[in-house]
Amino acid sequence: MPPSKSTTHTEQPVDPHLLDLYTDYLISSFQTVTATGFSAMTDHTISHDTLTRFLSERPYTSKDLWLLVKPHVRQVETVDGSISFDDTIVEKAYTDENEIVAWHYDHSKGRNMKGMNLLNATYHNAAGTIPLAFEIVRKDTPYVDEATGKTKRRASINKNQMVRDMLDHIIKNQVKFRYVLADIWFSSKENMQWVVDYKKHFIFALKANRLVALSLKDKYQGVFRSIESLNLGKDAARTCYLKGLEFPVKLMRKVFTNKDGSTGILYLVTSDVDLDAHTIPAIYQTRWNVEEYHKSIKSNLGIAKSPTRTTVTQNNHFFASICAYFKLELMSTRISTNHFALKSKLYVRALMASFKELQSLKCQLAVATAA
Repeated sequence: MPPSKSTTHTEQPVDPHLLDLYTDYLISSFQTVTATGFSAMTDHTISHDTLTRFLSERPYTSKDLWLLVKPHVRQVETVDGSISFDDTIVEKAYTDENEIVAWHYDHSKGRNMKGMNLLNATYHNAAGTIPLAFEIVRKDTPYVDEATGKTKRRASINKNQMVRDMLDHIIKNQVKFRYVLADIWFSSKENMQWVVDYKKHFIFALKANRLVALSLKDKYQGVFRSIESLNLGKDAARTCYLKGLEFPVKLMRKVFTNKDGSTGILYLVTSDVDLDAHTIPAIYQTRWNVEEYHKSIKSNLGIAKSPTRTTVTQNNHFFASICAYFKLELMSTRISTNHFALKSKLYVRALMASFKELQSLKCQLAVATAA
């Protein structure tokens, strides 16, 4: 069983008034967000120095996020909910490098990118998507690349360990859920075992070269085959044994069609051997909500648009963007619309207000000219 952790939340709480105003600012803004812009939004009733101090207070963490979302989680959580783990890179091409602004390989783009690597855990059920925890990958260990002789950075804690630590805290917080979902980058045998030790189930994507035994006898005799060599039919599933695990899993091959008309193959594995070939991908599909989450915090909430410079202020701006997502998700759910439609509505209202103010100024100018 994973070790239990008994740390307590004793730090000074996040200022709820400033957090509420700053997240409103992130939702309302359509350009780079700044402390002076925030002060202007409040008609200078709150100075830019006040916001700077708020963002510099201390690093806000998943514990602070949990305190914010906990009341809503308790209202909507269900035993059939799912937890999705995924990461995204927020590009910061023109920001100085430090422990959290570093070079990362972006698998979706096939190239290295300078930015911040954000790892998220989100809760999903019929009531919506709730961010539960986050971590920013810290490349805190310098080393010399033998091939180039250049000094580079690497993380002392890898993302799979971070996933397990985040799951520890989610379990400690007694969140109700059944499944943990993740893509191939988080489908290590250690992560699978961690989930099962908590008496939960996983549904993970697998690389085609992972090895399985087709029977318990083959497992004990060390007869393993790559999953791509198996004669799995289209959208078919079978029970087998993944190398490195003692318990049986159900493996399936899902054939899908891309937007360009080409076909692809997705291998999915689950510890819940009672699931059939239709239910496995249906549950895994809910993982797409974490992709929508990443898209919204980048497009709607200015997560990459802050000129913060220190690791603390950069971390805390990310924290505020995640809190703004939670606020936007609640509003969107209640009025039955999506984040982008709600943001568009705000933009149109702002445009109308700007146009009205312009007409007023033109009238004043016309009167002054006539006089």
